[in-house]
Amino acid sequence: MLDRLEGKKVVGLKQSLKAIKNGSGKTVYVAKDADIKIYDQIKSAAEENSLEIILVDTMKELGRLCGIDVGAATAVIIDE
Repeated sequence: MLDRLEGKKVVGLKQSLKAIKNGSGKTVYVAKDADIKIYDQIKSAAEENSLEIILVDTMKELGRLCGIDVGAATAVIIDE
């Protein structure tokens, strides 16, 4: 697995949904242990915009991949 997500990114549900919906998202990451409501919202938005969803084992691991000290339910790599 990766040590860190490469490129410019946004972290968290609101910022991720915003990036996906405005077309700047490239790749979507979601933690497997994220709340099902969060997963459903992100999945729906990603499918509408034909984006790949990559599942990460835990929110803690996704947070680490994003370079933050707390867990993250979702993150999106965005166009720069």
